[in-house]
Amino acid sequence: MDSSSSSSHDPTETLRNATFARSGGVPVSPESAVTASDLLLGQFDPTKLHPMAGLGDKLDYLLLDDDKTSDLPGSGTAIPSRGWSDDLCYGTGTMYLSGLALGGVWGLREGARRPLAASNSRLRINSVLNSVTRRGTFIGNSAGVLALVYNGINSSIDGIRGRHDTVGSMAAGALTGALYKATAGVRPALAAATFVSALAGVWSYVKRSV
Repeated sequence: MDSSSSSSHDPTETLRNATFARSGGVPVSPESAVTASDLLLGQFDPTKLHPMAGLGDKLDYLLLDDDKTSDLPGSGTAIPSRGWSDDLCYGTGTMYLSGLALGGVWGLREGARRPLAASNSRLRINSVLNSVTRRGTFIGNSAGVLALVYNGINSSIDGIRGRHDTVGSMAAGALTGALYKATAGVRPALAAATFVSALAGVWSYVKRSV
């Protein structure tokens, strides 16, 4: 910054007579500098202040693979999947909420029909709330656990076999049902394995047919 000598050493006079220069050596006077009024009146393009202004079509955008679906053979169904983590999260959450809603309806019906010692609206509401809470949480938690185990086993089978099909889904359902009822004995475990395997087969067929 070059300033003219002044005997009074007045800061106002010093700034008024000062000249500024950019790094390229081109001097810029205070009169030609961009002011707030230029920005408010639209006399200056604000995009020039951005460091990437003027690049135009020379800017290379980042290509994100967040929306890339799974390329496993047979995985192209009506419900697209981005991998085992996607199936695990969405499958478990969907089954938990569905079980919660189904159990809530079951508890509502049960609480509304339960005989009471006295005809009292407060007792009836209390009975309904107790039934909804008990049935809803039980069905929701059970469905969520089944979906969590099923999706984990199904993804493991698909990774080992290198493809996704109905056979793998039914095998994962059979293993899931058997594990869920393993502590109840052989016969309940086989019944649960058959039931869950059939549900998995129907679900896999529906996904491919829609």
